[in-house]
Amino acid sequence: MVEKRIWVGDKMLDFFFTNEQFTTDLNVYHCGIEDCKPGHAYGPAVRDHYLFHYILNGKGSFFVNNQHYVLRQGQGFLIYPGIITYYEADQIDPWHYVWVGFNGLKVETYLETAGFSQENPILTKRPGNKLDHHLLTLVQTAEEYYNTRYNYGKTLHLQGLLYITIAEIIENGGHHRNAHTSGDLQDVYIRKALEFIKTNYSRPINVKMIAASLGLSRSYLTCLFKERLKMGPQEYLIQFRVERACDFLRNPLLSIGDVARSVGYNDPLAFSKIFKKVKGLSPSQYRQNHVLTSKEKG
Repeated sequence: MVEKRIWVGDKMLDFFFTNEQFTTDLNVYHCGIEDCKPGHAYGPAVRDHYLFHYILNGKGSFFVNNQHYVLRQGQGFLIYPGIITYYEADQIDPWHYVWVGFNGLKVETYLETAGFSQENPILTKRPGNKLDHHLLTLVQTAEEYYNTRYNYGKTLHLQGLLYITIAEIIENGGHHRNAHTSGDLQDVYIRKALEFIKTNYSRPINVKMIAASLGLSRSYLTCLFKERLKMGPQEYLIQFRVERACDFLRNPLLSIGDVARSVGYNDPLAFSKIFKKVKGLSPSQYRQNHVLTSKEKG
């Protein structure tokens, strides 16, 4: 069992759950509400999670990446992990805001879908959007659970409220800001898939695992690849591995088996067959040609 702590304002909530349950797409880290005093400030500071503030009334300033945003009621700002930020309440009309901190396996994808980026960390609520209501419900529910016996059901309840809140942010972005269109979202999926391959090609990954990392079906991912890259994800993975293998083959200290394992193939024979199919010659022949070419250049 693993202990998790959620902060509600300056109060900490403790409860327990299994490691498997903790590996989720979206997790509440902390949340709260504050009626700030004039000039109340926080930072400069760096967070290790995502943190979203929504202004219920009043105004203030948010500083990030050499940008200064003057924000007021109906607007919000997103703080990215690892980025230095500073924010300060107005001296005359200080803001009253609600916040929620979160992380998870798919947070980045959700926020990109909502139209957020480090260059565009600001949200302006469109008419009719219920973002403020959902944020307040999340905080109020967490406060109600304070000093009560926690169980996994309450954990799921808070996570569910966070999902609803993120969904409302996405809906707001889809209508009011330069959010991703369907085509843009497909580009995000492709980029994430390529990043997954680049990071994990040395492991025994397959198309099903790539799709699962994005929450997509294998068939849908295959359709995306063929539409955008004119090849399937399996073909792309093979070509990527072979190109990396070519780099490794230039190192005479690595055996063919070493190269095979380095690009995700435990069977050197299977690797050699795939390499020859792509390059038209075996790994040893490719290495020999590279040595000859290097000597000629020398």
